[in-house]
Amino acid sequence: MNFSSARQYFYQEIQQPDEYINLAKAALYIAQEEYPNLDLEEYLDALNTMAQEVQERLPTSRYPLRLIQSLNQYLYDDLGFTGNHSNYYDPCNSFLNDVIDRRTGIPITLALVYLEIAQRIDFPMVGIGLPGHFLIRPDIPDMEIFVDAFNRGEVMFAEDCQERLTQMFQQPVSLKPEFLATVSNRQFLARMLTNLKYIYLKQQDLAKTLAAVERILLLFPMAMLEIRDRGLLYYQLGHHLQAAEDLQNYLSKVPDAEDAVVIRRLLAELGKD
Repeated sequence: MNFSSARQYFYQEIQQPDEYINLAKAALYIAQEEYPNLDLEEYLDALNTMAQEVQERLPTSRYPLRLIQSLNQYLYDDLGFTGNHSNYYDPCNSFLNDVIDRRTGIPITLALVYLEIAQRIDFPMVGIGLPGHFLIRPDIPDMEIFVDAFNRGEVMFAEDCQERLTQMFQQPVSLKPEFLATVSNRQFLARMLTNLKYIYLKQQDLAKTLAAVERILLLFPMAMLEIRDRGLLYYQLGHHLQAAEDLQNYLSKVPDAEDAVVIRRLLAELGKD
């Protein structure tokens, strides 16, 4: 595989068992494709410094809610981190270096900053892939409290998550158990890349959309919808041989897909080239 150096480092990082993947490093390798001269150590050091400063102001009692209160005060009151409500779909919100520099981002990248600092003060937290809004929670058995890093570290319970879903989708939504399940490190990174994928697609930047899809497929090589999307992007970019290969692969694995008729029609058109 002929990858850029940033892509190579990303690939090497995610080849490890999931629990050993360094999320901050992997996220910075994602950003490094946008910023080739990005210095990873500068931003890893920034996270270390933030954690040291939080450590100095932690309460004697390490009860989780008190730790969350200390983290919130430091990140949101002292440093001024905030959710980027006004320009949510700015790609910079998905790059960890930009989030640290600008102190604003989207739910998943602010959650990443929060997680990384919490981990460094020996307060491990995990990601929660709530549809449409990423949350985190303490990695403590039977502790069903959730933190919304996008909204100043708001502490939420399952009932609040239900209400948030109803607000977002503007209709009653059942809170299924899987909505509050923890995500793996690979799933975390794939969700970050999926955000970038749709941001770039909305901007009609097909090359960068393709780059996001390619990295999702490094994480999950058998993600058939991503293989289909890569094929469609190849087609739009004029790479017809690669497009045909991906689309044939998609149909062979999902012959009864809802879009099978459209994909077969496209393959027939490609066969004329």
